Amino acid sequence: MGLELPKYPEMEEDQVFNFTDSEIVSHVKQALASVLSGDNNSYNQLVGVMHHSKHLAPDEVALLETTLKALAGAVSSIDITYHDSLLSAIFCMSMWNYGPHVADALAELIVSLAISNGKYLDLCLGMLVSNFTPPPYFLDKLKMPHGLERKGQVLSRVHAAFKKIADYVPLAPLRLLTIVLQGMPTIYHKDRAIVIYVENMLKLESGEIGELVGSTILMAVVDRLIELDVEIGWDAILQDDFSKGIFEMELEDVDDIEESAEPDVGEFRLSRKSLAGNSIAELLDNLLVLTFEHLESCEREGRLAKVFETLLQSFQVTVLSAYKSKFAQFVMFYACALDPENCGMRFATMLADLFVQDSQPQPTRMSAVSYLASYLSRAKFLAASSISSMLKRLVDWCLEYCEAHDGDINPNAHRVFYSGCQAIMYVLCFRMKVFVDVPRLKSELLIPLEQVLKHKLNPLKVCLPSVVEEFLRQAKAASLFTVCKTFIFDGLLESELSRAFGGLERLDTFFPFDPCLLKKCDSFIRPMFVFWSMVKPTHDDAFDDDDDDDGSSDDYLVQDFVNENEDIMNDEFGKSFDEQGVDMDDFDYALKKMSITPKATSNYKFGGRFQEPARMPSRIRPSTSPESL
Repeated sequence: MGLELPKYPEMEEDQVFNFTDSEIVSHVKQALASVLSGDNNSYNQLVGVMHHSKHLAPDEVALLETTLKALAGAVSSIDITYHDSLLSAIFCMSMWNYGPHVADALAELIVSLAISNGKYLDLCLGMLVSNFTPPPYFLDKLKMPHGLERKGQVLSRVHAAFKKIADYVPLAPLRLLTIVLQGMPTIYHKDRAIVIYVENMLKLESGEIGELVGSTILMAVVDRLIELDVEIGWDAILQDDFSKGIFEMELEDVDDIEESAEPDVGEFRLSRKSLAGNSIAELLDNLLVLTFEHLESCEREGRLAKVFETLLQSFQVTVLSAYKSKFAQFVMFYACALDPENCGMRFATMLADLFVQDSQPQPTRMSAVSYLASYLSRAKFLAASSISSMLKRLVDWCLEYCEAHDGDINPNAHRVFYSGCQAIMYVLCFRMKVFVDVPRLKSELLIPLEQVLKHKLNPLKVCLPSVVEEFLRQAKAASLFTVCKTFIFDGLLESELSRAFGGLERLDTFFPFDPCLLKKCDSFIRPMFVFWSMVKPTHDDAFDDDDDDDGSSDDYLVQDFVNENEDIMNDEFGKSFDEQGVDMDDFDYALKKMSITPKATSNYKFGGRFQEPARMPSRIRPSTSPESL
């Protein structure tokens, strides 16, 4: 090994194991004390034992274990000044290099040092935190069974040591928190090292120490997710040059998409394939899955509601303010899916609260309502009554806003109002069938909405044309109002007015819960996610009465709402706007003023991320005549 095995005073090497524990401790104390008299020979041999790590012979392993145990019994004789080389050697040791017996002895020594003198506390905690991740040479072994076994052995001892130290030193968790946060690997470290480190952070959050520091640890994890998220630019997601067109197709079945032919020139797709090989995306995917699994354990342990409050706080501080976050927000989505009645509604209520609060900055309110619209549209686990209550709140706010403002179109002055209107229409594009089929919802929501849409502020002209067009197509097919025959649809997916109210942040094109392109993450989200292909638009001939029902549409929401409100609905009768005697002149006038062109495509898969568009090639933009509308 290149080092002489220590021969403690008055001991031969082959006699060391014939002594009792107390006798060995005594000899170690003598070696420590000899430094004070200037005799460093025994002490240096003691330090040399600590440097033995790899490929130890059985007798070397036994000697190391015995020495560590002896040091644990002699911590009172260790001096931070005279024995700094010994302490340095101890704190540089990695449990990953040793078997369970040596690891136990090392953990025992670290705990003894930590509770013996406050001077050692941070050093001991730092040493344990350094064992969150294996040495670089060991990372590849984590793919093999024996590597995973060693990982379990090490981490169980590390966290047991934390608990023992915290039991004796009440302030230890607070010191540990600082060390953990400072030692968190950057996004440029080896991905497996970061994943293991975060795994240990979440383990701390779920343990007894988490009672004191768990919320801060969880927020730090979310912060790291956001840091990774913003590193993934949209250029890494698009299959083609960003200037050629829009995202035309919403990702549904990745296998079908990857096996399909190359897209036509100018055609855009949300593509998981384009993220292949992106190390940042793969790391984020792994960390999200780790977080999802942690949330599942929280739900099983009955502590999800408490953890969710921390997530809400983190969302407001970090995620909501992140510029067009792409994936990190699915932590909230998944937590809500695990407990729709409590967490699910708590999230929606928080977003609605932020939107209606005048004291909040405009970008915050607009971002909040974008999240709310996307969430209400995509969350398969939400009840119809929950969706309707949130929509009613948005409609009521918009109606009150109209009553308080009598001006004309001004995208810059009324940004929050237009974002609210667009959110309502976006949700109805996904959920229109629910409200058309339930008369009470039709009267409570759609009639007040009609008053908002015909107001002089003219949201139909200002909001994103692609959203307005789909909404109007469905509304017309459902006979909610009559569209003037001279009204011409234009096919523009955005307009100067929509860009104006969207601002520099382009919040008019922000739909945060569009399909997740991270493969592992998607496997968790997909079962509780509403894709556009699962929606039954009221204008789609494919969903006539004779169509087979595969249970994937909003029919289950309709039936749920009917069951919840059966007694009320028996006394209600659905009427169209015409049947209700609503004057449509002003509304028709508003429709005529919309700036859209006749090349809207029925092939366009509504619901994808809206981004800076260019004109689509004519071959993928079938004309739609005004007469056909």
